[in-house]
Amino acid sequence: MFNISFKQNEVAAALAEESIPIFAWKGESDDDFWWCIKKAIGTEQSWQPNMILDDGGDLTHYFHKHYSTLFSTMKGIVEESATGVHRLYQMCRTQILTVPAMNISDSVTKAKFDNLYLCRESVIDGIKRCTDILFGGKQVVVCGYGEIGKGCCSALRGIGCFVFVTEIDPICALQACMEGYKVVRLEEVIKQVDIIVTASGSKHTITRDSLDKMKNGAIVCNMGHSNTEIDISFLRHPSLSDLQVERVRTNVDHVIWPNGKRIVLIAEGRIMNLCCSSVPSFVVSITAATQTLALIELYNAPANRYKSDVYLLPKKMDEYVASLHLPAFDAHLTELTDEQCKYLGINKAGPFKPNYYRY
Repeated sequence: MFNISFKQNEVAAALAEESIPIFAWKGESDDDFWWCIKKAIGTEQSWQPNMILDDGGDLTHYFHKHYSTLFSTMKGIVEESATGVHRLYQMCRTQILTVPAMNISDSVTKAKFDNLYLCRESVIDGIKRCTDILFGGKQVVVCGYGEIGKGCCSALRGIGCFVFVTEIDPICALQACMEGYKVVRLEEVIKQVDIIVTASGSKHTITRDSLDKMKNGAIVCNMGHSNTEIDISFLRHPSLSDLQVERVRTNVDHVIWPNGKRIVLIAEGRIMNLCCSSVPSFVVSITAATQTLALIELYNAPANRYKSDVYLLPKKMDEYVASLHLPAFDAHLTELTDEQCKYLGINKAGPFKPNYYRY
């Protein structure tokens, strides 16, 4: 399941034309979103799902809340987002997770290619589509230096921006320092930056107080999680806010203060690259292949292989997904000799790295 602004009517129509049940459309309300989830589960049509493929954990949450008895025949859950995986680990700790779950978010082919390399391209594309801004010389703060933040920082610096980074993790902060970025607290730069990009995976990384301090014409957007990273309560409860919101174009709003100050909010604070259709299909192929293999693995696994816990994708499957996409680059892998395999203690066909290896 995706967030409500990620739908593409053309894709939904194509699936419907192939007689695939689809409950989704662009511009759903929150109520529509939960209605679609209920319809997709299909109990009213006497159809019972035996696996969950989720993105963000909303489908799993709805299942647990309203259809928990269906888990007795469920083979497993595959989750691709960091937020959804976090929710699965919470379920596991509280012992309410009753089926195996596969953590795709931390698989190498997801974390590196979907997060790092995709965001390195789509952050520029998304902002440019929405604002037509000239990036050269702009001051940007990227909140979070995980894989998504790394990709965003690389792209923004490459196009001529001065980039600041905020971080809570000393390891990620040190990585940012070693790459030449200035690691700051948000309040140190909030009044001077032209663009804020959130990639923290947290809640209210940008608060109303942060928005109040931003300069006129600044841009704020989210590349991280759902629409929780930026406090957009003024959108949900406009009658209770002193701010006005003016729709400029699709996915672009001006937020207007009583004194006339305006900031540019992209995609209502939702994940910008998905809302703005700036996700390369090649990367989607990598992620979809990873998810598919995870579904097949859980479905075909013997009954005692996986318990009611959260698992990482087996390394061999990660490598297989990567190998499927190498021909697109006309890339040719080197093959180890028998002597080299013996020396390294690995199989000629892989896996080539231990599970603890960090790419």
